[in-house]
Amino acid sequence: MDQGLSLAPSKASDLLALRGMLEPGVIQDDVAPLIRQLKQEFTPLVGAFVEMRRTEGAALIDLLAAQLDRVETFTARAAELAETRKAAMAETLKTNLARVLNNADGADPARVAQELALIAVKADITEEIDRLGAHVTAARDLLAKGGPVGRKLDFLMQEFNREANTLCSKSQSTDLTAVGLELKAVIDQMREQVQNVE
Repeated sequence: MDQGLSLAPSKASDLLALRGMLEPGVIQDDVAPLIRQLKQEFTPLVGAFVEMRRTEGAALIDLLAAQLDRVETFTARAAELAETRKAAMAETLKTNLARVLNNADGADPARVAQELALIAVKADITEEIDRLGAHVTAARDLLAKGGPVGRKLDFLMQEFNREANTLCSKSQSTDLTAVGLELKAVIDQMREQVQNVE
């Protein structure tokens, strides 16, 4: 339905015909009052900006410190669970060794024991727990140090995540896996916050 509207591009003559386009406006050549006003407001504005950044940084440090506390708590819980599963794992290895030796005619018992020892070492999460504790300490030191530590914290978050992944893959226990997943969730939250750190 034609309403008398055209979608053709505007011409300069069309724009000049608009009301107010050619009317003389008030042109102020003196910019000194504007500069004076800008100078007057600049220092308080910068001060407010710096204070806002300081407040935001302090809140971010508090948040990261609380998340590090949670990582430390989950790491301690993982250590407890790992300790309680040692006896069960040793018994499982002995049972498996006896079963293999009973069914492996001609197999070298020393070689079988060596293979089972390697399996036991691969299931041990002591190193991961120790490294998680060391990473917590390192992160706290960086936060206390201040200054531009964002890249170092970002690298630490990758290391935290690596240890949590390894802990989950070695867990062989639903409780330990659950703790590992909780660790991963907190680490992901920390990693998001670390992106805001210079």
